[in-house]
Amino acid sequence: MKDVLRYKNFIGTVHFSPEDNVLFGKIEGINDLVTFEADNVNDLISEFESAVDDYLDICSQKGITPTRSAKGSFNVRTSPEEHSIALKMAFLRGYKSLNHYVAEAIKEKNQKELVELQ
Repeated sequence: MKDVLRYKNFIGTVHFSPEDNVLFGKIEGINDLVTFEADNVNDLISEFESAVDDYLDICSQKGITPTRSAKGSFNVRTSPEEHSIALKMAFLRGYKSLNHYVAEAIKEKNQKELVELQ
């Protein structure tokens, strides 16, 4: 994946503002808004790492968990055709429900992606 930074298990998105001639980003996957910016790539990386370290320090001081909580449910939007195929495949493969089929597909995809990232 491009346009992301990784540090201490955190991900930062990276963007460019041509109006301001600056690189900027934010830490993803947290409940708070933590941003960083710089004029060049090396400084942006340093600013991202400093933002993560500062965020972890603040979380530690406040006694809060530094990652976004996930309740385990979310809506998935797809085309009607893909939805129909998924319903049929869930039934044909013996899954309890479409939800179970999709949850297993996500689990398999996540495991594959995690291996590729290492």
